[in-house]
Amino acid sequence: MDCIFCKIANGEIPATKVYEDDTVVAFNDLEPQAPTHILIIPKMHICCADEINESNSAVVAHIFEVAAKIAKEQGLTNGYRIVNNCGADGGQTVKHLHFHLMGGRQFGWPAG
Repeated sequence: MDCIFCKIANGEIPATKVYEDDTVVAFNDLEPQAPTHILIIPKMHICCADEINESNSAVVAHIFEVAAKIAKEQGLTNGYRIVNNCGADGGQTVKHLHFHLMGGRQFGWPAG
């Protein structure tokens, strides 16, 4: 499999990790859109939100637990945004489920 996020999760490609456990890896985004911009990915390859099901949904729940922990550690006391893009029209560029944890500035809606 030629998945860049699988390679990061397996340690084949270096990343500036801010969190790792048996299930997920979180690392700084290379093209940050906010002062804090961290990607949280499952180590298990799940293509996108369309592939979340009963057998893997606990991983997604764990990602949100980790996101809250990281947000606290990063001092995001005024709030933060968690974004998931699904499919081409949704803006997904890496076909491995991932969540953007962004904070440190005020966001607009829907973009910004």
